[in-house]
Amino acid sequence: MIALLAHAAPAAKAAAPVGQHAATSPGLFGAFFTLLLVLGLIIGLGWLLKRMPGGAFRPAEGLKIVASLNIGAKERVVVVDVNGQQLLLGVTAGGISNLHQLPEPLPQTPPAALPHLKQLPNFAQLLQQKLRKDA
Repeated sequence: MIALLAHAAPAAKAAAPVGQHAATSPGLFGAFFTLLLVLGLIIGLGWLLKRMPGGAFRPAEGLKIVASLNIGAKERVVVVDVNGQQLLLGVTAGGISNLHQLPEPLPQTPPAALPHLKQLPNFAQLLQQKLRKDA
């Protein structure tokens, strides 16, 4: 066993220092170039996805959901506008059925607007009122 240790000692001295064969860091230029390459790849794939037929996130031409109402966990009633004609559809987990064809379009609802911050009630007063009612 001693002979084995004596033979291993000179070999350990001749071995390379730790970390001599490790790769160096890419540096700031390499990291910046890699970042630009990844961003270019993302933008290029997005452009390609838009150009492919059926691969875009565009809504269908002439087809629009006007209104929707949940009836149950997986059931809905939907009003769909198809080239100016509105249909009332029942949507379930099992399929879609035409319930009615509307003779005239539904009135357009105004888009939801954010409330004016100056018209909001004071939170401290609302909290005090709620605490007084519960007590």
